[in-house]
Amino acid sequence: MAGHNKWSKIKRGKAITDAKRGNAFSKLAKEITLAAKSGGGSPDMNARLRSAILAARAANVPNDNIDRAIKKGTGEIAGAALEEILYEAYGPGGVAMMIEIVTDNRNRSANDIRVLLSKNNGTFADSGSVAYMFQRRGEIRLDRSAATEDEIMEVALEAGADDIQDDGDDWVVYTATDKLFQVANALREKNLASRSQKLIYQPQTTVTISDVENAKSLIRLYDVLDDYDDSQNVHANFEIDDAIAEQLG
Repeated sequence: MAGHNKWSKIKRGKAITDAKRGNAFSKLAKEITLAAKSGGGSPDMNARLRSAILAARAANVPNDNIDRAIKKGTGEIAGAALEEILYEAYGPGGVAMMIEIVTDNRNRSANDIRVLLSKNNGTFADSGSVAYMFQRRGEIRLDRSAATEDEIMEVALEAGADDIQDDGDDWVVYTATDKLFQVANALREKNLASRSQKLIYQPQTTVTISDVENAKSLIRLYDVLDDYDDSQNVHANFEIDDAIAEQLG
């Protein structure tokens, strides 16, 4: 979700809390399992798996967890079959949302998401009615203290990045989906380690929320969807006005 700096800080605080309680580890492990399932267990031959492993290591996921997730994907360790599902939805005020789900029970997840939406002023959207508002891209986040914008830009653009933006405490590098690993690797070779790297759905246009109650309602919906066990990522096309984010923070 694109956002003003203060809203970004709210989200980062939530990410830290998620990591402490294990949510982040679980999501990263699922991505590794899916990557290994779709492209094999060799990181050298599977760019998605390489990116997933690097993201997990950046989040301090133990190597044993990473190895176990790979083996689940390749079938060396028995486990429930996982599948990826993308749900489209509307939040309060017509905000567009893309919800990435990884589940071993499609019917359960669909019903659970429907309930979460209905209880929090959201609704399912027809297939395709929301997706066109988003672009699939690679996103690499680096701590602002890692380097100057010019230093990051020089390496990233030469490696094939599309754009670099200032997002408060982070530099954010955007790439085409097939350039994510290549750009992240080029940055790493220059000792510019990323805070995170992943594929996202980036909104083409955003709605700025300037009403406190509406902002609270949207964040509540975002949180319950993001906290859902089968949820992998939640993307939405709203920003929160800095003055409102200050009150919420």
